[in-house]
Amino acid sequence: MDKVVASAALAVADVPDGASVAVGGFGLSGVPNVLIDALYASGVGGLGVVSNNCGAMDSGLAVLLSAGRISRVTGSYIGGNKEFARQYLGGELELELIPQGTLAERLRAGGAGIPAFYTPAGVGTQVAEGGLPWRYDGGGGVAVASPAKEVRDFDGTEYVLEHSIRTDFALVRAAKGDRHGNLVFNKSARNFNPLAAMAGRITVAEVEELVEPGEIDPDHVHLPGIFVQRVVALTPGQAVDKKVEKRTVTEREARV
Repeated sequence: MDKVVASAALAVADVPDGASVAVGGFGLSGVPNVLIDALYASGVGGLGVVSNNCGAMDSGLAVLLSAGRISRVTGSYIGGNKEFARQYLGGELELELIPQGTLAERLRAGGAGIPAFYTPAGVGTQVAEGGLPWRYDGGGGVAVASPAKEVRDFDGTEYVLEHSIRTDFALVRAAKGDRHGNLVFNKSARNFNPLAAMAGRITVAEVEELVEPGEIDPDHVHLPGIFVQRVVALTPGQAVDKKVEKRTVTEREARV
């Protein structure tokens, strides 16, 4: 039952080239940076990543992206990641853009054993009708486009069929975890992390605080250990190393 692994390097050592990996985080919040850095150090490439976005400010998945280690992204947000946009438009990687709520539910459904579900999100658009550019040819043309999806009417409302997502591995970050893999996420870091963890066949969690089994109140567990196979305890320095993507506070006026 003790799922603690001695290092991040050991925890991701068996991730092969071409693996599919679900990664938690949103912007810079709740991103498993230590595990991502370990994956980068391993030299693995050709990865198929499932994540809301693909890193920001040269951190998180941007480390793997810039090194050309990612071949396909399933996500919902490009944002200000210029390298992500450049590789996509240049035909260097494939991108399946998904409505954010649909992405979250596809991950959750994968972990819950639900093969597919219907949602109204995307009906009447290329999400349902097909034609979204998945990969460009490098010359401005579309090399691979999304296929059309099944649409059904339920009580007078149309819904599109979306398939769940399962990945070979999942990398997540939690504020607290015990040796059995029970996890607690802090505030907005409880974003895609629980969902990504559920979708992975082998889920690795880096935790800022490692505690013994029984120290977490069962009512406070956000993700039960059944979804987690490996736990990596961060050092104090790693635990507090958190960047701010966009500062929105104003400077204080000088006191007279």
